[in-house]
Amino acid sequence: MANLYIVATPIGNIEDITLRALKILKEADLILCEDTRKTKILLNHYKIQTPTESYHQHSKIRKVGKIKETLKQGKDIALVSDSGTPGISDPGSKLIQEVKNIASIIPIPGPSALTAIISISGLPTNKFLFLGFPPHKKGRNKFFKEIQDSKYSVIIYESPHRIEKTIKELKNIKSKEIIIGRELTKKFETIYRGEIDNIEIPKQEQKGEFTIAINK
Repeated sequence: MANLYIVATPIGNIEDITLRALKILKEADLILCEDTRKTKILLNHYKIQTPTESYHQHSKIRKVGKIKETLKQGKDIALVSDSGTPGISDPGSKLIQEVKNIASIIPIPGPSALTAIISISGLPTNKFLFLGFPPHKKGRNKFFKEIQDSKYSVIIYESPHRIEKTIKELKNIKSKEIIIGRELTKKFETIYRGEIDNIEIPKQEQKGEFTIAINK
């Protein structure tokens, strides 16, 4: 039975990758990437020449069928996302469901924005609720109500295009403290910490990916 490796890659700093991950990326027959251009930057840095193909949320059934055939031929595949650990708020989980009966699913753990923000938050994290990205429109009110009703710390992701809108909506939620990580592990990493009413992110800093921890 072939292997599908779920390989964590850096969330920003290109040096944040394990030796095991590099070994798997070199030895796999194929690397599936959310965006081949972004993954090529990592692969070129470490002189890895393994063939790549795209696999993302818009991939059609035909692409999944091709991946299945590759695995059935006994070829090993490594799945990576643009950053962090595949399967967390990305389409990797759907692929795993499709191939779990024809391949061994093997985790190659490493960086994750989720664990990065938790590690510096200082919040009670023996229990927490992870909700991923807020919906753009449908279900958005329900999403924020779930945060409001949670008894535990809540972790969410947000993009630069909607961070201002999300912060405004979070101001309606009772919380003890909020921690926002911008561009975690990158050159311009910024941590905003305090009560939500006192946190403002200047327009010029509304760039990159955001990870938000909310202390309930």
